[in-house]
Amino acid sequence: MLLRIANVNPDSVTTHSDRVLYSSIGVFIVLYFAYATVGGAAFVDASANYTHPWYQWLVGPLVATGVVAYDRAVVGRVAINYERLDSPDPEDLLRKPTFGLYAGRLALALLFAVIITEPLMLSRYQGEIDARLNEVHNEQISKVEVSGAIAAYDARLRDLKKQTVAENRAVQALNTRAAEKRRDARKLYDQAIADSEGNGVTRRSGCPDGGYCDTLVQRSRGLDDQAARLDAQAARLQDTQKAARTARAAEEADLTTKIADQRTVNAESIRADAGFGARTKAMWYLVNSDFWGIGVFYLGVALLLVALDCAAVGLKFVSHGNAYERTEAREARVHEHEAAIGYEQGLKDVRRYAEATSRVMAEGIGKASRDEQIADVAIERARAHLYDSVAGSALPPLPPIPLIERHPAAPRTQRNVDSLRA
Repeated sequence: MLLRIANVNPDSVTTHSDRVLYSSIGVFIVLYFAYATVGGAAFVDASANYTHPWYQWLVGPLVATGVVAYDRAVVGRVAINYERLDSPDPEDLLRKPTFGLYAGRLALALLFAVIITEPLMLSRYQGEIDARLNEVHNEQISKVEVSGAIAAYDARLRDLKKQTVAENRAVQALNTRAAEKRRDARKLYDQAIADSEGNGVTRRSGCPDGGYCDTLVQRSRGLDDQAARLDAQAARLQDTQKAARTARAAEEADLTTKIADQRTVNAESIRADAGFGARTKAMWYLVNSDFWGIGVFYLGVALLLVALDCAAVGLKFVSHGNAYERTEAREARVHEHEAAIGYEQGLKDVRRYAEATSRVMAEGIGKASRDEQIADVAIERARAHLYDSVAGSALPPLPPIPLIERHPAAPRTQRNVDSLRA
């Protein structure tokens, strides 16, 4: 079964070493089929952003079958030399190996090392890669916050808040001045009460008109009036600011919503950047940053899988000219030699048949020409005899040239013409 898997003829495997060789090739092909199946499925899974689609186990065997078919074609092919088929020299049995075939297989191995081996290694280091991607995504989110649409929304939102703060400060300034005037009015009124009780500056009780106590009371009332006017001014200012405040509040709410939506979109976009390319980049970062911890193991496993990929063809290459190939070459050269001899004999037979046919046709044409000449001469003699019988004189002889010219196959010598006329 292993020899059939290796695509060799079991009848030509006559030595133990060849049986071991091609059985090993069959084992490597089986192992590579399993490896290529899993690797192809991992590649499909990575291409689908690791959603584990069910059809990944249909694509994997197809990829493995294609590569195994190439390997079996290379292994089962024997470079037979069809020159000098009659030579018994063993050096003439096989042609030199064509390196183009093996170079193509090596290029295919490197290609599949990227397509198949890399997804397997990414699955092996999935935890470390996820941690690296989380770090990268956080850095990207931080960069996005200070640039792009969110930065523009934040700048506009700060401007609106500054305008609101400025308006609040203007109103607060009026209210503060009104409160200060009321506080001063309360102090003056308290002084007036103290003075009216005899505890003030005048040391006199009562609060007569025009006196010090009355002056304090008037000043207190004036400050209260100023405070009331300031409160009214602040209220009017708030009324004039109401439309602008409402518009800014609506704009601030809209900007806040846009910022939240943009952050959600950015986060989803950044987290979506976790496919095959991003994970490969993260893998190489881990290899470079921790070469002796991760890099050595990564390269070792990758080289091992590439060696498994090239094992069957490599064994075929180093075993060129073994007993199996020489046996196959002898049988193929014998069949080719027999076919060449048979073909050459057939050509000779065809030539003989053509020559015999041409001779028969030439003789038939010549014989037919002579028969026609005899018939013409007989007709001529009959005419002459008839003319002699009727006219009583001999018919003058007809010129012989037209008769001979009409039959180019007949002999044209004068002797033959005279014999026919006689």
